Amino acid sequence: MLLPFLGKLGLGRLPGDIVIERDGFRLYIPLMTSLLVSLVLTLVLWLINR
Repeated sequence: MLLPFLGKLGLGRLPGDIVIERDGFRLYIPLMTSLLVSLVLTLVLWLINR
């Protein structure tokens, strides 16, 4: 749901994101993007609940 929005911000192509491309097949695993989004959301929620 957020992937198109994150792509416009430059997220989704970070070092650590894994892309495997074969004939007729593409596997995308956004490890670093997920980690960064999780960190930001955790920080925001921590600040709100503080």
